[in-house]
Amino acid sequence: MRRSAAIGALVAVLVAGGFALGPHVANLHNGLIAASFTAVGLFVVRRRTGNREGWLFVATGAGHAVMFAGRQYALHPGPLPGATWIGWLGVWPLPVMLVVIGLTVMCFPAGRLPSPGWRPVVVTLAAVAVVLAAVSALWPVEAARTGLSAPFELPGAGPAAAAYRVARPIAYLLFQLIPAACVVVRLRWARGDEARQLRWFVYAVAVSAAVMVLGLTVLRTPVPGTLTVPLVAVAAGAAILKYRLYDIDPVINRSLVWTAMAALVTVGYVTVVTGAGSLVRGHGTLLPLLATAIVAVVFEPLRRRVQRLADRLVYGHRASPYEALSRLSDHLAGPAGGLLAGICATAADGVGAREVVLYSGTAGELRTEAMWPASAVLPPGDDLDAIPIMHDGRVRGALAVRKALGESLTTAERKLIADLAAQAGLVLELRATAKRLIAAGDAARRRLERDLHDGAQQRLVTVAMELGAVVRSASAAGSAGVAARADAVRMQLLEATAELREMARGLHPAVLTQDGLEAALGFLADRSALPVRLRVTVDRRLAAEIEATAYFLVSEGLTNAAKHAGARHAAVRAELTAAGLAVEVADDGTGGAVVQPGAGLEGLADRLGALDARLTVTSGPSGTCLATVIPCG
Repeated sequence: MRRSAAIGALVAVLVAGGFALGPHVANLHNGLIAASFTAVGLFVVRRRTGNREGWLFVATGAGHAVMFAGRQYALHPGPLPGATWIGWLGVWPLPVMLVVIGLTVMCFPAGRLPSPGWRPVVVTLAAVAVVLAAVSALWPVEAARTGLSAPFELPGAGPAAAAYRVARPIAYLLFQLIPAACVVVRLRWARGDEARQLRWFVYAVAVSAAVMVLGLTVLRTPVPGTLTVPLVAVAAGAAILKYRLYDIDPVINRSLVWTAMAALVTVGYVTVVTGAGSLVRGHGTLLPLLATAIVAVVFEPLRRRVQRLADRLVYGHRASPYEALSRLSDHLAGPAGGLLAGICATAADGVGAREVVLYSGTAGELRTEAMWPASAVLPPGDDLDAIPIMHDGRVRGALAVRKALGESLTTAERKLIADLAAQAGLVLELRATAKRLIAAGDAARRRLERDLHDGAQQRLVTVAMELGAVVRSASAAGSAGVAARADAVRMQLLEATAELREMARGLHPAVLTQDGLEAALGFLADRSALPVRLRVTVDRRLAAEIEATAYFLVSEGLTNAAKHAGARHAAVRAELTAAGLAVEVADDGTGGAVVQPGAGLEGLADRLGALDARLTVTSGPSGTCLATVIPCG
């Protein structure tokens, strides 16, 4: 902080003292660059400690402050004491400062070059600048051009001046073209915030250059353009700090449209008036009216074409509504959650939105189902457009869209979002129906399991106990044959009871309902014909349909491993992650498992699909692995 305060104070003294020494238009830009770049650089460094770009701004400003004060001191009428030597300090560092400015531009906005390949280029430019600065310092070849006198002149001034005159225009051109090329390359590959930061900077430079050109051509003075120099520094500082970063896209868009339209209207008007006037030898009042009518007729079609071109330049290619809808076919093969994410991505692509979120539920209980991008957050705001998702006359959710600041949905874009919302309503309804069917099936399984356990199974157990009493009575009465036959019937009845018990557990295990997934999977592992390595990391109860689906997946995997794969060992993993419940069943069998119509794996895949999950089957000579991740949000 002390160092930055000292630099700021020194630059302030140099700039204020320079301006106090008198106005010199040719030197005005140095003072403005010194003040604006130093102030912005110090502000950036204070807000973002260690920011390299901020220090490059400070270096640019401090160097120009020295040059500005030196030249102002030397140009003061009088002259002042030591004016020749102080003026000399304001002249010869110019090539070095041009490279410093170029490096500042090349490293924008993060203070780093785009790639290591640019380092040799910067080193070469710096070497050339040092040579030119040394020539300018030893043989003050720039003194005459700046209106300053040289403090000394070494032998060989003639050859040095001749070489400098040849090298200077080439070097100075490279000092400007190479940083510009670097910005173009960086802007082409930049994405997201970095692209918008570069656009802020480029836009400010373009505005400053346009004002400079207008001032030179119309007012015959560079002063208006010079006065816009601080605009570049302020815009760059705002971009580095990401202040109102997203405002730049609509600003550039509208600037391109209105500039192009102004040029086209002017050219069209002048062409009609002067061209037709030269044919009829005179303008009169008819030609201006005719030109105005033609411009009025073609203005709106031209504006729409120019607007589309500006949108493509600023926002990139945007799909037409029907192109956007056709891309949904790429997502139809996946689970419903993937389709909903595809709807969000399609909406963003179709209207150029910054964020899209798809909600389900009613207005009072909205739940996030999908979003684009993955980190989208849509707090309420005036720039938020929310289209209700309807199906069968009922609200199923909402599709919320946020475009760039200052933009809103056009009529065509709103129709596209409404069409996508209709598709989302169908998807939400199908998914809800599938979940209701699964829940109804699980409820039916639980009822059947209870009926078997509390009804038929208990009656069979009672009958077995009665047969046991008959066996004992027959034995006591000496009827060994009757006792033997009754005992055989009792054993068959006990076996049937055991099979019925297993069937009831297969329908829906009571332990899953009572004790949860970990206990139920442990029960499966204990009953498995194979040694099972079990790892369960689930610290809370999940929805009934999720627990039941995970249970049936593990049950199917262990059954297939024991009966069909000839496996010797199996491993089961169930872990609650940020993405959902990850379930995996692996064995070391012969492999060959595939999802076939009517088979158990197909039923599992369908059940998982209803829960926005996908069954992954990896089966080969080294064994089979069934895996999935079931969303738990």
